[in-house]
Amino acid sequence: MSSFHGRQSTPSSAPEVNTPGGLLTIGELARRAGVTASALRYYEELGLLPAPARVSGQRRYPESAARLVAAILLYSDAGFTLAEQKTLLVASASTPGDRRQLMQRKLAELDEQIARAQAIREAISHGLRCPHGDITQCPNFNAGITARLAGQPLTRSHQQLHGEMAPRGDRQLLASGDHRGSHAKPAPIRPWPGRLV
Repeated sequence: MSSFHGRQSTPSSAPEVNTPGGLLTIGELARRAGVTASALRYYEELGLLPAPARVSGQRRYPESAARLVAAILLYSDAGFTLAEQKTLLVASASTPGDRRQLMQRKLAELDEQIARAQAIREAISHGLRCPHGDITQCPNFNAGITARLAGQPLTRSHQQLHGEMAPRGDRQLLASGDHRGSHAKPAPIRPWPGRLV
């Protein structure tokens, strides 16, 4: 969600009059839900928030609208876009199977993000443990360079280095940060022509 439709509440420029019967003005709902009034209008435009009643041309929301906004924020926290939330809203009412399919797809996306983050974390941790003063002399670093030139992202090259390609003994050495015997001495990485080194 952009900062324009963020969660920081701002006062409405239009005068507001408290109404009986538990109805909330747009400013009151924004403050209660912790969002901006413009965000509420945007949710309404997308169909995530039902169009409210009008009193003298001003929006009046039932108190239950605060829970709807909280649900929108909760879905956003879980990584669902507003467009996906609209699909969930429709699917929940008509086709539960579509809702389940969307959630499974989101779960798969999260698994990919977690795997990517884990590979990045382990690569950085390995760099901290690496005994080579010059990182370009690290066999694992050079293996990653070679894999990247072959079009493989870090997650794939990390999987091959630590899972498929490295023997069991080497994987244990790599996990401990010990490079001895894990790979042959790598070819040095030469600087670009004309580069100051």
